[in-house]
Amino acid sequence: MTRRIAVIGGGLIGRAWTLVFARAGCEVRLWDLDPEVRARALDELAETCRLSGDDPSAIAQVRVCDDMAAAVDGVEWVQENGPENLQIKREIYAELDRLAAPDTILASSSSALVASLFAEGLAGRSRILVAHPVNPPHLIPVVELCPGPDTAPEVMDRAEALMHAVAQVPVRLTREIDGFVLNRLQAVVLAESLRLIEEGVVTPEGLDHTICHGLGRRWALLGPMAAINLNAPGGVKDYLARYAPTMARLSDDAARGEAFTERVADILAAAMPPPSQVPELSRQRDERLAALRRFLRDND
Repeated sequence: MTRRIAVIGGGLIGRAWTLVFARAGCEVRLWDLDPEVRARALDELAETCRLSGDDPSAIAQVRVCDDMAAAVDGVEWVQENGPENLQIKREIYAELDRLAAPDTILASSSSALVASLFAEGLAGRSRILVAHPVNPPHLIPVVELCPGPDTAPEVMDRAEALMHAVAQVPVRLTREIDGFVLNRLQAVVLAESLRLIEEGVVTPEGLDHTICHGLGRRWALLGPMAAINLNAPGGVKDYLARYAPTMARLSDDAARGEAFTERVADILAAAMPPPSQVPELSRQRDERLAALRRFLRDND
């Protein structure tokens, strides 16, 4: 039986999610409030599919709907991709909770708002969670599954199983936490990076090289926990015995919120390509991510 999925919001993330589900053989119903977005959705999906190297026949699995009720009718999962605005999220989820069948899971792509903020007071709050992707989710497969305090364990089980079924990599969190896991890690790395740049220790280019050709090269194959397990002869306990004092000293000295300054923003803006080049650079990034995805898939 074909799985039926609704994608609410046809922007960049919504289109990427649509491709994730469609290429996995799901029937996808896409809806956006803006009729212009709906009108060009299939053409933009075809271009996304072309750039990622996916089979273009996947687009045949997608139907663009004229209203939210038609999109969510009979689906098992709704992936919502609305604005990062709490009031709008509350309005969307009140409507989704009213329209979707009681056993339909409602998942948000939110990167900043936890589920309890927009599920509070809804009859179906036990079927609401955050499924936070990384941009772009059709090329970077990790999905953080973050429950609200009322999210049912069975819903989390189903969410995890579905993400596996559509070839994503689910990371199941046990409770709500601001920023989830990825953004908390990213914030710490960014803070120290900005501090080192602002103090003139390293240039923006040098910092990016350090991550891209150093830590990032290793972390593309195995995460930091697996990496430290290989970085000492006796494994992770040996690593911590050897290096914990040094790492503790460095982490105690690391930058925090004070690193996000206007001065460092000016330094970065002067060193980075202008905003006019962002679309083309994003396209190039996605092509390289697609090639990396194919390599890792073929060599897993």
